[in-house]
Amino acid sequence: MLIKLYNDNPDSRQIKKIVDVLKKGGVIIYPTDTVYGLGCDITNPKAVERVAQIKGLNIKKAHFSFICHDLSHLSSYTLAINTPIFKVLKRNLPGAFTFILKANSQVPKLFKNNKKTVGIRIPDNNIILEIVKELGNPILTTSVYDNDEIIEYTTDPELIYDNYADKVDIVIDGGYGDNTPSTVVDCSDGDIQIIREGKGELN
Repeated sequence: MLIKLYNDNPDSRQIKKIVDVLKKGGVIIYPTDTVYGLGCDITNPKAVERVAQIKGLNIKKAHFSFICHDLSHLSSYTLAINTPIFKVLKRNLPGAFTFILKANSQVPKLFKNNKKTVGIRIPDNNIILEIVKELGNPILTTSVYDNDEIIEYTTDPELIYDNYADKVDIVIDGGYGDNTPSTVVDCSDGDIQIIREGKGELN
């Protein structure tokens, strides 16, 4: 199913429809403030396994991130964050960043692994933020790559739909996506280290 939504004013009825699919273990593709993402409800193990299969990843070794609605979600999945790091998060989120933080005991249970860190995203995109807000917990996220060797990320949602219609339950058309991923910032040791330069510029 292809659903058109507008970032300025996402249709609440369509948001509810998408969330119903997520709650039943559905997998969706959605816009962010960077590239299109593939994800599911993080509390549904079978849906998480589906995402891993679609990406051809071993779930125990995969580096998935979570999309949160706001910083209030952090305490559910991360260990205590020191004040300087929290200020950096507050200044830069919502935004085009993935912050790697120390995971609490909840995260390994979700992924059946010994994961010590977790990537956190709060994109500057109303569509996905409204979906997460309505769902009530974060969603798993991983980037949608293109099969083309030159173009790393597909930016056209209709092309994404053509490629993934038989693999996912919903593709959300939120307009053309970006082809630059998020900047990845590792804060897990209490310091700030940029490990992938992307779209975001840290303040």
